[in-house]
Amino acid sequence: MEVYEASTSSKKTKSVYVSTVISIALVLLMTGLLGLILIHAKNLSQYVKENIVLNIIMNENVQESNVLAFQKRVDGDAAVLRSEYISKDSAAAKLSEELGEDFVSFLGHNPLSASIDIYLHANYANTDSVAAFIGKITADRQVNEVVYQESLIELINQNIRIIGLVILAFALILLVIAIALINNTIRLAIYSQRFIIKSMQLVGATQGFIRKPFLNYGMLHGLVGAIIAIGLLVATLYLAQREIPELVYLKDWSEFSLVFLGVIVLGVLISLLSTYFAVSKYLKLRSNELYR
Repeated sequence: MEVYEASTSSKKTKSVYVSTVISIALVLLMTGLLGLILIHAKNLSQYVKENIVLNIIMNENVQESNVLAFQKRVDGDAAVLRSEYISKDSAAAKLSEELGEDFVSFLGHNPLSASIDIYLHANYANTDSVAAFIGKITADRQVNEVVYQESLIELINQNIRIIGLVILAFALILLVIAIALINNTIRLAIYSQRFIIKSMQLVGATQGFIRKPFLNYGMLHGLVGAIIAIGLLVATLYLAQREIPELVYLKDWSEFSLVFLGVIVLGVLISLLSTYFAVSKYLKLRSNELYR
């Protein structure tokens, strides 16, 4: 009879532990997914900003060697990410392809000027920085004009700010929910062990001695739950990039590693603290209060 009761108790304990780990893993999965969304949103905003082009139109009489020397000076500016020189012939060939006819033969000459496409670092892709950069560029007499979409830059920065605030607010709400869910799951698991805690206390075990195995299990459950969540996150990334190949341009495993590390720390820390406070609660209860 005693063997049967011990076996039944052991099965119940294992069932509680398994359900606890699964619950922690699912909550951490949601948290990790939000972290990946934040990373992708950040990388997407950077990618968009760094692909805003400023087209520097050179004066018609400027020689190619002077244009290339000017391009080299521009590349040395801290705001410039990269640049691309477009010769008169290249510009004419591209325009002819877009128009579907050879306009140079029709006009008898090439009216286009050499130009340089400038792409700025994301930190400089805002209205003030672009205006300051253009001021420096147009001071050179070789430059005819700088063409860019000012309204597009303002719109991109405005939308990115709004989206960033919404995602941040959602992240904070989800973090609070994650902490509450993991805490409640562990409290329920400890509740099923309340008689064992009280029995150990009645035979003279110290509070530290009683807490230790529960804290070890709590850390282990948080770690295992985090590992399961990370495995699911990696699988999600793989499936997402297979369905949307363009996401490969936003992939940054160093930043993803920080998200995975955050999931592990969050899982272990919340599980440890929740276990500590739950065990402490039942250590303070009287025997008759365990049935409430």
